[in-house]
Amino acid sequence: MSSGSSTQSASSMAAAPVEAAEDASPGRCSATPSFKLSQLLALRSPTSGHIAVDVHPTATDDGDGSSNGPADDDFISRPAVHFVLAFDDLTYSVKRPRSWWFGQTNRHEETRALLNGISGEAREGEILAVLGASGAGKSTLIDALAGRIQRESLRGAVSLNGDPLEGRMLRVISAYVMQDDLLYPMLTVAETLAFAAEFRLPRALSAAKKRSRVQALIDQLGLRAAADTIIGDEGRRGVSGGERRRVSIGIDIIHDPIILFLDEPTSGLDSTSAFMVVKVLQGIAQSGSVVVMSIHQPSYRILGLLDRLLFLSRGRTVYYGPPAGLPPFFSEFGHPIPDGENPAEFALDTIRELEGTPNGTEELVEFTRSWQEKPLSRAISAASTGAEHKPSLTLKEAIGVSIARGKLVSGATTSPGVGGGSSSASSAGTKTTVATYANPWWVEVWVLTRRSFTNTRRTPELFLIRLGTVTVTALILATVFWRLDNTPKGVNERFGFFAIGMSTMFYTSADALPVFLIERYIYLRETAHNAYRRSSYTLSNAAVALPPLVLLSLAFAGITFFAVGLAGGAQGFAFFALVVLASFWAGSGFVTFLSAVVPHVVIGYTVVVAVLAYFLLFSGFFVTRDRIQGYWIWFHYLSLIKYPYQAVMQNEFGADPGRCFMRGVQMFDGTPMGRLPEATKVNVLNAMSRSMRVDFNSSSCITAGPDVLAKQAVMDLGKWACLWVTFAWGFLFRVLFYLTLLLGSRNKRR
Repeated sequence: MSSGSSTQSASSMAAAPVEAAEDASPGRCSATPSFKLSQLLALRSPTSGHIAVDVHPTATDDGDGSSNGPADDDFISRPAVHFVLAFDDLTYSVKRPRSWWFGQTNRHEETRALLNGISGEAREGEILAVLGASGAGKSTLIDALAGRIQRESLRGAVSLNGDPLEGRMLRVISAYVMQDDLLYPMLTVAETLAFAAEFRLPRALSAAKKRSRVQALIDQLGLRAAADTIIGDEGRRGVSGGERRRVSIGIDIIHDPIILFLDEPTSGLDSTSAFMVVKVLQGIAQSGSVVVMSIHQPSYRILGLLDRLLFLSRGRTVYYGPPAGLPPFFSEFGHPIPDGENPAEFALDTIRELEGTPNGTEELVEFTRSWQEKPLSRAISAASTGAEHKPSLTLKEAIGVSIARGKLVSGATTSPGVGGGSSSASSAGTKTTVATYANPWWVEVWVLTRRSFTNTRRTPELFLIRLGTVTVTALILATVFWRLDNTPKGVNERFGFFAIGMSTMFYTSADALPVFLIERYIYLRETAHNAYRRSSYTLSNAAVALPPLVLLSLAFAGITFFAVGLAGGAQGFAFFALVVLASFWAGSGFVTFLSAVVPHVVIGYTVVVAVLAYFLLFSGFFVTRDRIQGYWIWFHYLSLIKYPYQAVMQNEFGADPGRCFMRGVQMFDGTPMGRLPEATKVNVLNAMSRSMRVDFNSSSCITAGPDVLAKQAVMDLGKWACLWVTFAWGFLFRVLFYLTLLLGSRNKRR
């Protein structure tokens, strides 16, 4: 079978709308399925990209134009099969510790097999549907095939055209659509697919071609009417459930992958929407892809679109074959399917009934094994899905042909050599290289940043609420600490303002906590198949977070600095604003890192409040550094609030060393002598001056700015050093955030 006999290109298939897809394969998938063997053997009309294959391979030509086999017109036109995804004896078990009940001391772990010897195959141009009741192992099998289970935990083999399928190659040539629709709510359908195209399509592809691919995909998915509608969420009306599901599929097939895995794509949809989704999947399969999906209970119309069925019961195979094989299978088993009943529903009901019996489905499992060897089963399988056809190309050759015909455009290039970090396939004397990532990291950062800004600018109320919170807080602090004087009381009040002000920066940064918790599963879905690097996401997250922090810092500093009467003039104001910005930056980084560690918002807020309270306690405000016990001093240096607090303290009290904060008789304020008459205080002061032989009087400066700093023990670092340390904390937490993503988001079961 030559490579020139390949199926139609992905780009041409993508241009066909859903409505047209219904006629893409005449006689193959009608609205109402037929399961008669004679009809399955009916000829299929030749279409572009298909080849004629003799049904009787043993027939030979005598050399004179005649044939000693069947009639010359006894052919079935089938698409060339370039890819066969095979899986053999897949077994996966999990261990669960037994519960302890009233003195029970059994410590042995209970092992449960989620998959038990599952075998089968899925072919290019076909849909393999995995069916079964809840807990049967459908999603587990999809995860096993998609490489989402750690290889050491999974027994058995998964291969593509005979070569093991795992690692980088699997991620590059496949896509996985999760059961939940994980989309940005404020992006339109067209924008969502456009951003997916920028992630998955290579930089070398022109912007016009990317737009063309997006528009073709919109037509293929039947989303033209909803192209400019936002996705929506619980608070904003957007596209329908079926349209949302098709968008979820679209973002994963934008690069036209060779293998597409889907976990219950019809879950939660009405019958019409579910049929439309599966119809789209049929078109994707016919464009040259292998489609494997799990489905709970297909309707009669959907059953007519499926090519192979794999029924599971408690992790074991109870039927494998085409839909047409269900009636004779259950008839042989002694449970004939009544006329007019949905065969899939009957099969699922029968399996459930058997699961409730003492022997379970053991008899059905054994019958399935014997059924596979029967001539009738083989004939039905051959007639329905062309089981006599095997891939004529090796995996590398098939990938090369697939790329040449327009599929797998994600980072595919043709060159004489292979670069690092890429997968390669040979075709027609050339080396086709498929990069691990379609774009360089700076392109990914730019696209991620634009997407986040696009999504957030359509919800300005979120930033306005945060700005309002900071503004109200600043106004309250400005009015409470209005125009502080240079008396000892004014000094203490400045301490309070700085401590409350700096800690407020960190507490108001807690709003960054839900950001990643909301985006977590979108991020997991997109990075599972190398849409972008984790480092790119980290840089983009920081880039998106910074501009709002600048505005918040200017708002807080502008309201409080002059109203409170802080020192330093324009330079002092600029430094104060920088410290506020650094505090916001460090707080945002800390909360962002925490959001990657904790799984829930409530837990996250609890941890944030508790840790920030500890930071404030050890910042040096309540207990100065020289008074903190040695076994707690390490926490003082880890306190995020310590450094901005010391920075603004030095900016205030170190700006003008000659500025006095306690003169003459003010030294008696706050003591029992403070209630004495002014004249008495002056006499006491004069007596002290004579006794100490130091010339000072009621107007002499007792405490200047440096004295205040020394008393508070905030001179271990300079103010600029404290500022840079605060900024450094923010960068450190971003690095920790990246490492958490790198080590903790493997998208795989253990």
